[in-house]
Amino acid sequence: MSQQPITIDDVYALFRTSQAELREDLRLSREEYDRRAAESKAENDRRLEKLDRAVSEASRAVNALTTRWGRFVEELVEPAVVRLFQERGIDVKEKHPRVSVTRQEIAMEIDILAVDTTDVVLVECKSKLSKDDVDEFIEKLQNFKIAFPAYKNYQAFGAVAGIEINQGVDRYAYQKGLFVIRPSGSTVEIVNDQKFQAKIW
Repeated sequence: MSQQPITIDDVYALFRTSQAELREDLRLSREEYDRRAAESKAENDRRLEKLDRAVSEASRAVNALTTRWGRFVEELVEPAVVRLFQERGIDVKEKHPRVSVTRQEIAMEIDILAVDTTDVVLVECKSKLSKDDVDEFIEKLQNFKIAFPAYKNYQAFGAVAGIEINQGVDRYAYQKGLFVIRPSGSTVEIVNDQKFQAKIW
């Protein structure tokens, strides 16, 4: 039996059938893609939520540890602070830990405040002292008399203390006119040499 010749109409019919099948395949593929994408997004969302919780918990733990170390530095510095500054000719007689105030939209906390009748020393205590800590403390010193107007006629000095001090930060603080306090044996000491000129705020 002889085979019928393929006409142009046959080719068009085959083409139309192929197009329909292709569109159907594409539709099914798209639906499958959307389904898998939705499942993948839901799984990614779950993973991101779990990661966010883990990061938040770790952040809280680090903040708590940092706070405890900061308190430890304060407790190390506070007993020595009056003696340290009297030896440097600043005759402070009182010390007040963790003094805080909010005034004129300035919220400020001073780790240790040492005072007499004319001079006041602000001490910032960090477990690890960085350049950013020094810069933030200088900004605090600049606003101190606005936040604490009772000391507006006092000579204000600044000091930074740290168990660990990033490389070069002690020199940076020195150049900015700040006293630098660090551990020495069972107590602490001011490491600035006798040529040091403290800045008055």
